[in-house]
Amino acid sequence: MSTSLTVTSTEQLTPRLTRVWFSSDDLSAFEGSDSTDRYVKLVFPKPGVVYPEPLDMRALRGTIPPEDLPLVRTYTALFPDVAAGTVAIDFVVHGDEGVAGPWAAAARPGDTLLANGPGGGYRPDPTADWHLLAGDESAIPAITAALAALTPDAVARVVLLVDGPGHELDLARPAGAELAFVHRETGGDLVEAVRAMDWPQGRVHAFVHGEGGAVMHGIRPYLLRERGLAREQVSISGYWRLGRTEEGFRDWKSELAAADSAT
Repeated sequence: MSTSLTVTSTEQLTPRLTRVWFSSDDLSAFEGSDSTDRYVKLVFPKPGVVYPEPLDMRALRGTIPPEDLPLVRTYTALFPDVAAGTVAIDFVVHGDEGVAGPWAAAARPGDTLLANGPGGGYRPDPTADWHLLAGDESAIPAITAALAALTPDAVARVVLLVDGPGHELDLARPAGAELAFVHRETGGDLVEAVRAMDWPQGRVHAFVHGEGGAVMHGIRPYLLRERGLAREQVSISGYWRLGRTEEGFRDWKSELAAADSAT
C-alpha cells in the first residue's frame, strides 16, 4: 500500500544518524504491524523527470524509460502511531553520498515522500532465554524497536558497530540487556566482537543485520555452523553491501540466495 508522508521535524541523533518525523493522513497500512524490523520502500523521484500524479511505481514500469524510474530505498519505520498519523525513519548520512541520506540531511517540514509497505518478519521471541542483537548503524533502528519490545526481565547482548565514541547512542533497554559498541576508527570489527562476546546459557533468538559481507559471510556461518543454531532461531541478512548501490545490493542478494539453494 502506498502512503504519502510529510516531514514534520528532524533530529540529529549522532553525526551520521538523522531521524526524520513524518505525518500522514492515512497510516492504516500499519494497523496490526508488530514486526520490530518493519520497513517501508521510500520512493525518490529523479530530478528533472515529470511524473504523473498520483505517483504509482507499478503504473510507471513499462511506460517510461527504465533510467527515468524513481529510485527506491528500504528503511525501517519506527514508532508508527496509526491514530495520530505519525511515524519516524532514521537515515544514515554519509555527506553527499547516496540518495536517501542527502535527502534526509536537507529535509524540511512540508517535504513529502511516497512510502510503500510496511513489510517485516522479525519480533523478539518472548519464550527465548536470551537475545542477540547485532549490527551497524543501518540496523540501529530495528534494534531500537526490538529492545522496546523486550520484556522488562529479558536478557540480551547488543553489539553495535559505529565510527567512534561520538557516534554511540544510549539505547533504552531492559536492565538485563548489555550494550557494547565497536569502533571503526580504532579497527573494531563486528564479526570479531560477536565471536568474542560471552554466550549466556539457554536458547537464544538472534537478530543480526548490517553490511552484507560481515553479516552473511562472517556472523551467519558462526551462528549456524559453529554455534549450531537452528535457522528459526536467527533473523540474519544484509541491509547493504560495501561498494554497491541498493540496486547492486539486490543483485548480490539474489546471487547469494542462488548459491545457498545450490548447496
